[in-house]
Amino acid sequence: MAQESKSSFDRKWWKEAVVYQIYPRSFKDTDGDGVGDLKGIISKLDYIKSLGVDVVWLNPIYGSPNADNGYDISDYQAIMKEFGTMEDFDTLLKGMHERGLKLVMDLVVNHSSDEHKWFQESRKSRDNPYRDYYHWWPAEKGKPAFRPGAFEADGSGWRYDKQTDSYYLHYFSYKQPDLNWENPKLRQEIFAMMNWWFKKGIDGFRMDVIPFIAKDTTFPVITQEELNKDYHGRWDIYMASGPHLHDYLKEMNKEVLSKYDCMALAEGAGMIKETALNFVDPDRKELDMGYHFEGTNLGYIPGYFKKMNPNWSLVEFKKIYSDWDAVYAKKGWGTIYLGNHDQPRMTSRWGNDSPQFRVLSSKLLTTFLLTMRGTPYYYNGDEIGMVNAKFDKIDDYRDIETLAEYEKVKNAGGDLKQFIEDQKTGGARDNGRTPFQWDATKNGGFSNGNPWLKVNDNYSYLNAKVQDKDPNSNLNYFRKMTRLRKSNLALIYGKYTLLDKENPNVYAYTRELNGKKLLILLNFTSKNAKVNTDVSIKNAKVLINNYTTVSKSTELRPYEAIVYELK
Repeated sequence: MAQESKSSFDRKWWKEAVVYQIYPRSFKDTDGDGVGDLKGIISKLDYIKSLGVDVVWLNPIYGSPNADNGYDISDYQAIMKEFGTMEDFDTLLKGMHERGLKLVMDLVVNHSSDEHKWFQESRKSRDNPYRDYYHWWPAEKGKPAFRPGAFEADGSGWRYDKQTDSYYLHYFSYKQPDLNWENPKLRQEIFAMMNWWFKKGIDGFRMDVIPFIAKDTTFPVITQEELNKDYHGRWDIYMASGPHLHDYLKEMNKEVLSKYDCMALAEGAGMIKETALNFVDPDRKELDMGYHFEGTNLGYIPGYFKKMNPNWSLVEFKKIYSDWDAVYAKKGWGTIYLGNHDQPRMTSRWGNDSPQFRVLSSKLLTTFLLTMRGTPYYYNGDEIGMVNAKFDKIDDYRDIETLAEYEKVKNAGGDLKQFIEDQKTGGARDNGRTPFQWDATKNGGFSNGNPWLKVNDNYSYLNAKVQDKDPNSNLNYFRKMTRLRKSNLALIYGKYTLLDKENPNVYAYTRELNGKKLLILLNFTSKNAKVNTDVSIKNAKVLINNYTTVSKSTELRPYEAIVYELK
């Protein structure tokens, strides 16, 4: 490959990486308790390396009582007992580094567990030294102004605590009290913990809801008019981005991040196009990249819990990703993703999980993710095209959010049957959390015990072992795509140009760098669809195609994905 001029772009390892997200609880169980563990990940390191990925992002593995599957941390410098020991972690890290893989941890510092020693002390008395590690509101001032508690049946983010006659703030479960970043002692505790992990050798942090750490601590009243709006889409106003947010991030960079060759990613709840560069402009010395929710929020019907409109607009989808690409056209760096532990399976939501089109549409989505500008984040199991479990009973769900929303509907006398039906496509985080399907043996090879969450019934034919042997499988297509991305810097740093903007069926764009130009054509429908473009493909070279036969045509077959190198 001809080397592109280094002067035209700022090369960084984390820009060129493909990040593979592992949900440890559901990846591989080795001790038969039905819960994935660190030894399970260790046993699959060669598989992970074979994918062509560079970085593994691990969901939280810290000490936790598991009210929210590890996002409620009771000890930041310990390993959850279900997952193993610190010795297991050290072995995992060593094994990854030996294979040239980097490890990114999930940093959860907007809140802790209510079982963390800080909170246990904080709630003892109003003058306890740890009192100001959290947000408290004395009851004599009256009930505090409403703030949403995402995982509560009553919807409230304040909980009364009788011991000190006060309310404490929790944007999520009452088991997850919010930390008070206004307190410099708290910040120093967090920075010391981060440095401790970096000194162990980790390579970065993915920062859970990091814009939430800074609040307007006067907690002003939100008017009824404002409440009637979609506050989940307006986190910047109601919950996040308080006046000192960027002061805290600059301090974090100075005290921790600047000392290491690491990557720092913001989960950008509350991050909008107008503010994104405030987080990732390198001149500001804060974070490296963030990911937005605008793409994954597309298609949800307002007023319902994650009820998906099956006729979401591809034109709007294209506009969202094109507009976000433009944010980073001159500086900063973005990300691209379609699924994670908080989302349904990407093939079920953005593709077509019917037997006829499951494989093709999954490959199409993989093509999109690995040909866009920005660091791709790819969720475990999507490389084999796993799909939503579509459970029929609430008893099969384990997710704290889904269970809380079910109770809300029940308390309101709503249609519970319809609620369950809605979760099969757009909702229910458990759709993305079902155990990894390794082979056709019991429980898909995930565990010899009783899995913490049911394995999808399709594991007998949809599994990694079968696909590893099939050159045309989802798994081997993903491997081809990671190789293609790595061998074409134009797919990483190249200029992105949207084509055929108003086409409701086809997403077409070019990537161009130092004279090399690639054309990507993606038919997002189950019917033939024509692309309208002046770009000639007559002499173009097909670099990859998700069909077994190549047809050079501007009319694409159902869910066809093609990458051309233009001459």
